[in-house]
Amino acid sequence: MGYRILAIETSCDETAAAVVADRRVESNIIASQFVHQQWGGIVPELASRAHVEQIWSVVRIALDDAAATCDRLDAVACTTQPGLGGSLLVGANFAKGFALRYRLPCVPVHHLEGHLLSGFLAVPNLPLPAIVLVASGGHTLLCVLETTERYRVLGSTRDDAAGEAFDKTATLLGLAYPGGPAIECLARQGIPTVRFPRPLLDREGYEFSFSGLKTAVRRYLAEHPIENERQRADLAASVQEAIVDVLVRKTIRAATEYDVEAIVIAGGVAANARLQERMRAAATQIGASVIVPDREYVLDNAAMIGLVAHLKLELHGTDRYRRFDFVVDPTPWRMYRHGTAKNARYDAMVFSL
Repeated sequence: MGYRILAIETSCDETAAAVVADRRVESNIIASQFVHQQWGGIVPELASRAHVEQIWSVVRIALDDAAATCDRLDAVACTTQPGLGGSLLVGANFAKGFALRYRLPCVPVHHLEGHLLSGFLAVPNLPLPAIVLVASGGHTLLCVLETTERYRVLGSTRDDAAGEAFDKTATLLGLAYPGGPAIECLARQGIPTVRFPRPLLDREGYEFSFSGLKTAVRRYLAEHPIENERQRADLAASVQEAIVDVLVRKTIRAATEYDVEAIVIAGGVAANARLQERMRAAATQIGASVIVPDREYVLDNAAMIGLVAHLKLELHGTDRYRRFDFVVDPTPWRMYRHGTAKNARYDAMVFSL
C-alpha cells in the first residue's frame, strides 16, 4: 500500500520538511541556520529557537510544493534520535500536534537510519547487500545494508566523528564554520605535505577514531606556525587526506569482506569531492560501484526521514503509530551505548526497522 507522508527533520541546525509518496520525493525543503557562523559552531539554544521560528513556514512550503493538502496525507514522520535535545523536541512536538489535529499516525524515525537508506533516493533499485558509510558532523558509522528493513553495524567512531574532525581542525587553521567545506575548498589549492596519523587504520575491525587528529594538528602548528597561505592550503590538504584515507580504506575492506556490488556514501561528509573521487577509484579495483545521493539528500534532510517512515508503514501498518508516547533521545550513536561492549563482536549488531 502506498502512503503520502509529511516528514520533519530537526535533529541539528537544519529545519527540514518533505512530502514523500510511494517512496517518491514530492518536495524537500531545507532551511539552514546561518546564525551559528559567528560563533564558530552550533549553539544548541539558538538552534532550537530557530527551529521554532521556521518550522511552520518550512512545512507550509513543502506542502505547497507537493500540491498536498493536510486532509490528503496518510501520516506524519519526525526525527526522534539522535541529535540536539532541544532541536529534536521542536520537530517531534510539532509532528505530534499536527498528527493529532488531522488524526494521522505519527512515525518516529532514527536519523541515522535515514542516512543509511538514503541510497534508495539515488538508486531505487539499489543492489543489496550494500556497504553504507555514514559520515557526518556527529557520527561515523559503517554498516552492511542486508535488506530494506535489516542492517548490520560493523563499526562506529569511538570519539570524534569525521565531520567533527573537519570542523575542529578547520578552527585550528583559522577557517570559517562549517569546517568541512572550508577545508575542502582550501585543500584544492594545496598538496598533502604532512603525514598526519590514521588512527585504527591497520587494526582489525571497523571502528573509527578521529580525536587524535585534532591533537596532531595542534602540535604540528605549535612547532610549525603557518607563515603563508600556501602552507595553510597544504595543511588543509594533509588533514583532508588523512580523514579520507581512513574512510576509504575501511569501507573498501568491508566491501571486499562482504563481497558487495555497491557502496553508498551518506551523511554530510559524503559531499566531499575528494572522498568521492578516492572511493570510486578504490571501488573500481574490486568491481564495486559507488552511489552518492544528490547533495540535498546527503545533508540533513526530511526526504530520507519520509522514506524510512514509508518503509516502516509498509512493514507494520498504521495502528502501531497512533500512540504518541515516544520520546526524543539526543544520545550520539556509539557501539558501546547500544547494548554492546567496546570489545564485543560487531556481527552481533543487527537491527531491523
